[in-house]
Amino acid sequence: MRPIGLQFITHFTERRTYLDSARIALEGGCRWVQLRMKDADEGLFVATAREVRALCDRFGATFVIDDHAELVGATGADGVHLGKNDMPVAEARRMLGPNVIIGGTANTFADVAAHAEAGADYIGCGPFRFTFTKQKLSPVLGVEGYRDIVRRMRESGIALPIVAIGGIAYDDIDSLMRTGVTGIALSGSVLRADDPVAEMRRIADAMEQYDKINE
Repeated sequence: MRPIGLQFITHFTERRTYLDSARIALEGGCRWVQLRMKDADEGLFVATAREVRALCDRFGATFVIDDHAELVGATGADGVHLGKNDMPVAEARRMLGPNVIIGGTANTFADVAAHAEAGADYIGCGPFRFTFTKQKLSPVLGVEGYRDIVRRMRESGIALPIVAIGGIAYDDIDSLMRTGVTGIALSGSVLRADDPVAEMRRIADAMEQYDKINE
C-alpha cells in the first residue's frame, strides 16, 4: 500500500460532477482518490467508479470506494473505506482477503484500536472541524484531539497510518502534520477554490515534505 500523505474524497457541486472532482484532484497531483457517492443507486455508483478507476490508472493513483465493500470487485477498486455504520472491518477483511486495502473511520482512540484489531490498513480520523460534506458528524477533534490519539497509538504500539479528515484546508496542513498524523484527506476546500487544480497542486506540493518523512 502506498503511503497516504494526501487523499482526495470526491464530492459534487453545482459545477462539478463526482468524476470532475476526481479529475481535478489527479490533475493537481493527488495520487489517492476515494469515491464517495452517498445515496447513489448501485448502477450509477459502479459506472462512475469504473470511470474514476480508469482516471486513476492514467495517473498511477490508488483508488478506493466508500462504504460498498461488496462492490470492490465490480468497480476494480484497490480497496474500500468503511464508516461507522457500514460493514464491520473484520467482516470486510474476511470477504475481501488480505490484499485489498481497507480503511476505517474513527473519532476516538477506542475506534482506532478496534479497527487495528479487526485488520484495517489505515484509519480515517475526524472530523478536524465542522464540514458540510458529511452528514451525522461526530464530535470535532481539533489539533489537540489528533495529538492525543496519536500519542495513545504510539503507547499502544499501533502503527497504522492515520489520516486526518473534516473541513481541512491548506492553512491547516502544518499544524495537523505536527500532531503526528500520517496524512490528510480533503474535498471541499479544493472544489471551492477559484482554480481547483491549482489549489490541489498547492496542497500536494506542501505535503511532499511529509510524504518523505513517512516513507
